[in-house]
Amino acid sequence: MIFKKDNLPFGLILGLVTPMLSLIIYYFLKFYPLYSMGDMFGALHDNKRLVTAISIPCLFLNIVIFTLYINSRKDQTAKGIFAVTLIYAIAALLFKVWE
Repeated sequence: MIFKKDNLPFGLILGLVTPMLSLIIYYFLKFYPLYSMGDMFGALHDNKRLVTAISIPCLFLNIVIFTLYINSRKDQTAKGIFAVTLIYAIAALLFKVWE
């Protein structure tokens, strides 16, 4: 099974894909069908408080899969997930304060 892999590149890919999936789910729950994905990103640019509202579920999902991999002793994969989670968190903070 694919989730039994234990290597850093797989963790990096998983850490990148999971927040994107969470972002798509957030879009369909909060913005669809009234607004397009572009409208959501425009609102994100205009209203910095939305950055927090969107980044928290994305990062939370990464934390969940990180915990699953740590508990199953797949440390290399967990390292990749953790690294990407840190990058996402720092990027969200920078985007929020950037004018």
